[in-house]
Amino acid sequence: MKKDFLAELPITLLCIHGNHEQRPFAIQTYTEQEWHGGVVYVENEYPSILFAKDGEIYDLDGQKAIAIGGAYSIDKMYRIMYGYGWWADEQPSDEIKRYVEMQLAARDWTIDVVLSHTVPLKYEPTEVFLPGVDQSRVDKSTEEWLGKIEERLEYRRWYCGHYHTEKEVDRVRLMFEGIDVF
Repeated sequence: MKKDFLAELPITLLCIHGNHEQRPFAIQTYTEQEWHGGVVYVENEYPSILFAKDGEIYDLDGQKAIAIGGAYSIDKMYRIMYGYGWWADEQPSDEIKRYVEMQLAARDWTIDVVLSHTVPLKYEPTEVFLPGVDQSRVDKSTEEWLGKIEERLEYRRWYCGHYHTEKEVDRVRLMFEGIDVF
């Protein structure tokens, strides 16, 4: 099992909710705990694999980082048709969006680092879009919302990984297999 392998690594993993997975708060084996100033979800069996709670702000070596998970699955119909996992709450709900915005407003829209699954719309790496996918049918509401946040936000770095590519534009870094120390 992947979790067993990851749990053996001498590190703590802070995971951001993506689109091809169930939200940890909906899984009975996860509990909430305080970690670096924010709430995370953790399973007792895997204490070094943490899932960030959307909108929580963590102190990571003196830098404040906010977590914002979720995105749309372009393969939603395929996943449903063949019985692969798909969850209706893969994108942030209105409640999650309000909480994220409330957290940022409480900090005067200033944060050191954003850790999100997808990117603000203007940073979408269109060059890696899959041919044959009708982009007019892709729900980009999360990317649009993140774009509105990015317009207001003072931040140093923004990290995300949804698009399975390595790319850096301005202060935004899309990561697939890369590692960065901040």
